[in-house]
Amino acid sequence: MQFNEKVLKLTKKIPRGRVTTYKIIAEKLKTKAYRAVGTALHNNKRPIIIPCHRVVNSNGFVGGYAKGIKKKTELLKKEGIKIKNKKIEYFEKILFRF
Repeated sequence: MQFNEKVLKLTKKIPRGRVTTYKIIAEKLKTKAYRAVGTALHNNKRPIIIPCHRVVNSNGFVGGYAKGIKKKTELLKKEGIKIKNKKIEYFEKILFRF
């Protein structure tokens, strides 16, 4: 299985209403290629099935999204995640680790 496929497979496991980070995904794959994780997510062809909007920055900020930060924020809020000034509230509480 290729790196991108591994990233997407892990991302699919993130439950609704929770988030994880690029760093956590990279560490689970035993690498420090955090940006490569972001690239794999950016190239996600099935964003409804593979919820890449649930992957955020390690500091709790929403981070980038292929369809724009506004859309990512909307999707997260629909799942009950509270966001203020582009930052996840109660970040540690909803952080998902594999």
